[in-house]
Amino acid sequence: MMSSLSRRRFLNGGVSALGAASLTRALAPLGALAASDASAITVIPLTPKDGGGLTLLQGSGCNVVVLPGPDGALMIDGGLAAHSGALLKAVSGATGTHRIATLINTHWHPEQTGSNEAVGVGGGLIIAHEVTRLYEGRKAYSVCFEGTYGPLPAKARATKTTRTSGSLEFAGQHIDYDYLPAAHTDGDLYIHFPALNLLVTGGPVEGNRWPILDIHNGGWLGGLVRAYEKLATIVKPDTRVVPASGKVLTGADIIRYRDIYQRLFKQMFVFFNHGYGPSDAAAARPLKDHEEELGDASVFVAGAYRSLLQAYVPD
Repeated sequence: MMSSLSRRRFLNGGVSALGAASLTRALAPLGALAASDASAITVIPLTPKDGGGLTLLQGSGCNVVVLPGPDGALMIDGGLAAHSGALLKAVSGATGTHRIATLINTHWHPEQTGSNEAVGVGGGLIIAHEVTRLYEGRKAYSVCFEGTYGPLPAKARATKTTRTSGSLEFAGQHIDYDYLPAAHTDGDLYIHFPALNLLVTGGPVEGNRWPILDIHNGGWLGGLVRAYEKLATIVKPDTRVVPASGKVLTGADIIRYRDIYQRLFKQMFVFFNHGYGPSDAAAARPLKDHEEELGDASVFVAGAYRSLLQAYVPD
């Protein structure tokens, strides 16, 4: 469906007056976050120890996936900086290792990069999309948090980047990672463990709420749809899918969400033809049939509509 979309600018004027406040989750300023202890981290085995020991850790700001290796652990995302100490202690307990050998940032937001400095100072390899590394080196605003984030210290920035895709071998596992352009941000990666039939999606997928489109930093509804269309080609119905936060999903969920967002994308252009603004689109409740599962969709719909107004449209 999305192959017909172009990157042509549309309706730049007047969009900024809509205001970012209606699109922002009710998040605390970054400086107001309190540190946690390791007891606040929930540890969920994804595979038995004799099957690789892949583990999900929750409670540090995002879903974190770890895999033990001979020279340290592989970690996907690193939680908020305020929770990094507790998270790394929990990682050590879960993996039996005392360092992070490799960290993959699915994108640059604070929930994903809060352990980067500890990993970098410890000599660990940090992998990210090249756009994520650029954000790690500068101050950025976002609809996802108040104030600004970054720049991160030099040791906290990615040391290996990709423009499209890459792979690595770690602890006997072949691991693929690939780019999801302009979805949640403009630097999103997903990570696939094919032998384990497990996918870590990063920001475009949430387990218990609607995703947020970081419209100041490349996120838009068309990119989100493309991301789900790409992920749908990778998963099987029983693939375990670890989203950015919340419960573990399945490949069948990815297919279902792809269909939801494709229908929403089409509906948005009906709204365009009626002269709607973002608040009108939200009031129409195009996702009302799914709100029992994922909550009130008004913020997501308003942000998605605004992303179309200021970003891209079909030819």
